Amino acid sequence: MLDPLWKELKSGTDVRGVACEGVPNEKINLTDSVIERITAAFVVWLSQKVKKEPDKLTISLGHDSRISADRIEQAVVKALKRAGIKILLCGLASTPSMFMTTVDLSCNGAIQITASHHPWNRNGLKFFTRNGGLDSSDLEEVLALAQADKKAPEKKGFAVPCDYMKTYAAHLRKMICDGIGIAEPEKPLKNMHIVVDAGNGAGGFYATDVLAPLGADISGSQFLEPDGHFPNHIPNPENEEAMASICKAVRNVKADLGVIFDTDVDRGGAVDASGEEINRNRLVAVASAIALENHPGGTVVTDSITSTGLKDYIEKTLGGIHHRFKRGYKNVINEAIRLNNEGIDCPLAIETSGHAAMRENYFLDDGAYLVTKIIIKAAALRREGKSLEDLLAPLAEPQEAAEIRIPIVQEDARKAGQVVIDHLTDYAEKQEGWSIAPDNREGIRISFDKTHGNGWMLLRLSVHDPILPLNMESDSKGGVRTIAEKTNAFLEKESGIDLSPLENFLRK
Repeated sequence: MLDPLWKELKSGTDVRGVACEGVPNEKINLTDSVIERITAAFVVWLSQKVKKEPDKLTISLGHDSRISADRIEQAVVKALKRAGIKILLCGLASTPSMFMTTVDLSCNGAIQITASHHPWNRNGLKFFTRNGGLDSSDLEEVLALAQADKKAPEKKGFAVPCDYMKTYAAHLRKMICDGIGIAEPEKPLKNMHIVVDAGNGAGGFYATDVLAPLGADISGSQFLEPDGHFPNHIPNPENEEAMASICKAVRNVKADLGVIFDTDVDRGGAVDASGEEINRNRLVAVASAIALENHPGGTVVTDSITSTGLKDYIEKTLGGIHHRFKRGYKNVINEAIRLNNEGIDCPLAIETSGHAAMRENYFLDDGAYLVTKIIIKAAALRREGKSLEDLLAPLAEPQEAAEIRIPIVQEDARKAGQVVIDHLTDYAEKQEGWSIAPDNREGIRISFDKTHGNGWMLLRLSVHDPILPLNMESDSKGGVRTIAEKTNAFLEKESGIDLSPLENFLRK
């Protein structure tokens, strides 16, 4: 069992913590000594996994634009050198590129210093092997080794600079050239105007090193400069302010397409020529259309909060199979790998947050890879006199949608939350006009007929927090409120939860 110090640093499959002072009541727990112990523990764990002595290992190291990156990099390098590691220092890099160093450069492992879209004062570590990112159980083993202060025998390691992002960008350019069928010197994107929003994270390279060399007009692109304070908006494609900003930028310059990344570029989103966001269900729909082109009848794994309209689009419009699974990008990726291992053709795993992993790309969640595939598709549609809007035309979207996060106030939050879900399941089975979804694999998803809200709701346990997220969608105006009222009538009789967010929603 992990002590509280180490347990609080575990966020799913990543290490995350407070790295900088400046936010009230948030004390630094990602100290140099903690970072050194976790890094040393990863070396021990990796050595055992690949069956190589620590001083025979090569590990790449990169970071996003956070202001604490340099300090943390120094602590990681110190621990790696002490273990005799050969370190490839990649500097400012995307998280997916760090995994690719295990493929292209034969690194035994990779470490990315990032906290994804979390606030500026936080940071963390993400670990890779050639098999992909660590699972939750793997990270728990690493943290247990750190807690026990396990270290490799002291040897003298060394670090060498490595500009792998140049190679990674060249790979993306080649994808576009091959996909469009025009060589790089001929500028295959010379007739496309694409706006990039990097949110002051690590994604600015996509505009300057991928799109511009291929002839794309990137004028109107914004926040390409790395700035770990994130002064313009949260670098997160799920954030409303961020998406509104890129939509406005596309409309201002009348661009053909917009793309937006999170801080470390493992997630992406897009905006069509009319300035409408291609995000969440719409992003899943586009990615599914691309993935299923060469896999007729294939299966797409998504997280649990996708819409009814998306299921119809994947199965009725695209002819695929929609496999709704648990929230959490590693959950959907691992489920897709499991299905493929069972002989089921599954080319795509995608979460509505923008994490998209294709089998053709090692099931790596890579925002730059995803938007590259979207750009290739947009170019192909243009040759046919069509657009991404035409591709999405059959997708039925809900009239209304809402997410409400209900805190669990009991000490054993997961147990208390599961009790509420179990009680709701028993209750729903007895309600007229309610039906429990047969294909849901997380929490409880309930469909409501036209007289009871004309939509659905999903109540589940949060992956990371003591929260019960409540997602609701309706195909009728006022339907979400109806669903919320009916859900609240049940939940107000339950103990161990704080219903004020739902009550505040109903007061509006």
